[in-house]
Amino acid sequence: MTVPADLPVVSFLGDRRVAEGPLGEVLPLIREASRKAGRELLTFDQGAGKVVDLDLRGTLEEARARLAPPPAPEKRGPGRPKLGVTAREVTLLPRHWDWLSAQPGGASVALRKLVEAQMKDGEGPERARRAREAAYRFLTAMSGDRPGYEEAVRMLFAGDWTAFDAAVDGWPEDVRETARAMAAGAWRNGPG
Repeated sequence: MTVPADLPVVSFLGDRRVAEGPLGEVLPLIREASRKAGRELLTFDQGAGKVVDLDLRGTLEEARARLAPPPAPEKRGPGRPKLGVTAREVTLLPRHWDWLSAQPGGASVALRKLVEAQMKDGEGPERARRAREAAYRFLTAMSGDRPGYEEAVRMLFAGDWTAFDAAVDGWPEDVRETARAMAAGAWRNGPG
């Protein structure tokens, strides 16, 4: 699998964070630290918390060439932007069609607005769920054998950031701060 060059990552050599940022920018640091240590670093996708498998063989240019380039910006010409609208069938009761037809812009505009509103309302809980899962993956890989790990995981899923913070407090600084940063989006009230 090709890893995108713009993927936000964080790399560790043991308990020490050696690189953090877009992969294409921090690849030289990761490669050099790995070469000096004589072993691969643990590199995590900051959004998903998953370990990223990097192919660091060859020269830096060869390693960079194996990364997927960031997507090119979409070129837009004059006129209305392409929305990528897809026509599909929707089955509703007559009263629903009546209500939709009476809305400003008609049924299509009203349905798009309703869908967008629902997507926006669900964004917070979905973002929190993704943050919890990413933090859990990171915690398990980096701290599964540390004191306070089980409590940290329990508090992460309970949504108690104060107790989570206390559970990770005795961990090495780089691991602790990265765990806090990855978990930040999981809290409804508090940091993040």
